[in-house]
Amino acid sequence: MPAARRWRLPAFLLFLLLFLLNGRAAAEGDGSLRPPGPGRQSPTAGTPGLRGAEPNASRPAALPKGGGAGGGRPRSASPPMCTGQTEIKETFKYINTVVSCLVFVLGIIGNSTLLRIIYKNKCMRNGPNILIASLALGDLLHIIIDIPINVYKLLAEDWPFGVEMCKLVPFIQKASVGITVLSLCALSIDRYRAVASWSRIKGIGVPKWTAVEIVLIWVISVILAVPEAIAFDMITMEYRGKDLRICLLHPTQKTSFMMFYKQAKDWWLFSFYFCLPLAITAFFYTLMTCEMLRKKSGMQIALNDHLKQRREVAKTVFCLVLVFALCWLPLHLSRILKLTIYDQKDPNRCELLSFFLVMDYIGINMASLNSCINPIALYLVSKRFQNCFKSCLCCWCQSKDLLSLEERQSCLKFKANDHGYDNFRSSNKYSSS
Repeated sequence: MPAARRWRLPAFLLFLLLFLLNGRAAAEGDGSLRPPGPGRQSPTAGTPGLRGAEPNASRPAALPKGGGAGGGRPRSASPPMCTGQTEIKETFKYINTVVSCLVFVLGIIGNSTLLRIIYKNKCMRNGPNILIASLALGDLLHIIIDIPINVYKLLAEDWPFGVEMCKLVPFIQKASVGITVLSLCALSIDRYRAVASWSRIKGIGVPKWTAVEIVLIWVISVILAVPEAIAFDMITMEYRGKDLRICLLHPTQKTSFMMFYKQAKDWWLFSFYFCLPLAITAFFYTLMTCEMLRKKSGMQIALNDHLKQRREVAKTVFCLVLVFALCWLPLHLSRILKLTIYDQKDPNRCELLSFFLVMDYIGINMASLNSCINPIALYLVSKRFQNCFKSCLCCWCQSKDLLSLEERQSCLKFKANDHGYDNFRSSNKYSSS
C-alpha cells in the first residue's frame, strides 16, 4: 500500500500538467486570447472613407494546432485582398487635386462676383436672387474651408489639424449641401407662388417671408449637420510601419442614435439631400405649368415683358436644380449600389470594388464641381445675370459712369415692366367690380 500511494501522486500531477499544456496550446491556436496590439484596428474595424484598403482581408484565419489529428474543422480562409485599388487611388490622387484647384479658383471668383452683383445692384435684390445669394454664400464657405484641407489630406495621407478641424470640416460640408438643397426647394416653391398668385415681385427690397425662409434654411442645415461633427473623430492606424492619424467616420459610436445614423447615413443622404429637392421641384413645376396653361387664354399683350421675366427666373431655377442633380447623381449612385449589391466575402469582388471606387472618385469630383458651377449656369441661362457679370468682371476696363448708366437702364426697364403690370391689375380689378 505505501508503494501504490507513492506512485499515485506523481501520476496525478503529470496528468494535470499535460491537461493544462494542451488547453493553452488550443487557446493560442484559436487566437481568441490574443488582444489586438495597441494602435491597431481589429479585422472588423472597416476601412476609412474612400481609402480603398481592406485591412486584414488577405490574412488567413489561424488554424488550431493539431486540428487535423484532433478531428477539428479548420476555419475557411478570407478572400484575397484586392490589389488594383492602390493604382486607382494613385491615379485619382492627382486628378482630384487638379479638379479641387479648379473648383477653388472658379468657385471663389464666381460666387464672390455673384454676391457682389446682388449686393451692389439694387434692382437685383428680390426674393429669388436673395435665395441664390444664400446658396452662393454656403458654397463659398465650403470652398474656402473644406477644399484646401481635403487636398492636403489627399496628398499627405495624414491629419495634422487636430480633432476640432476633423469635426468642423464634415460639419461645414454637410451644412453647405443642406443650404443648397433647401434653397433649391424654396426657389421652386417661390416660382410656383409667383405664378399662382400673379402678385407683383418687388424690384427693390427683400420680402419678409424670404428673410424668414433664409434664416430657417441656415438653422435647419446647421442642425442636420451636427451628427457629422459627432460621428467623425481621429484614430491612429499603422500603415506600412508608420502610425498615421486619420480623420474618418469612427467605426464605433457611443450612443444608439449615432450607431443608427452611421448605418443609415448613405440612405439618409440619398433621400434628403438628393431625392427631396428633385421631388419638390418636379411637383411644384408641374403645378406651375398647369397654372400657366390654365391662365394662358386670359393673358394680354401688356403682360408679355413681365411674364418673360418670370419665365426666365423659372428657367434659371430649373437649370440650377438640373445642374445639382447631374453633379450629385454619380456619388449617390455609387454609394447606393455598393450598399445593395457589393458582398465583401465574395472572392470575385475585386473588379466590382474597383468599379465602385472609380465611380466614387468621379462622384466626388462631380459633387465638388457643384460648388462652382452655379454662377456659370446663371451666366449662361439668365440675360440679366449675364449683363451684370460682364459689368462686374470688366469694371476695370469701363468707367464708373458707364456702369451706373447700365444699372439705371436695367432698373428703369424693370420698373417699367412692373408699372405696366400694375396698370393691368388695376384695370382688371375695376372691370371685375
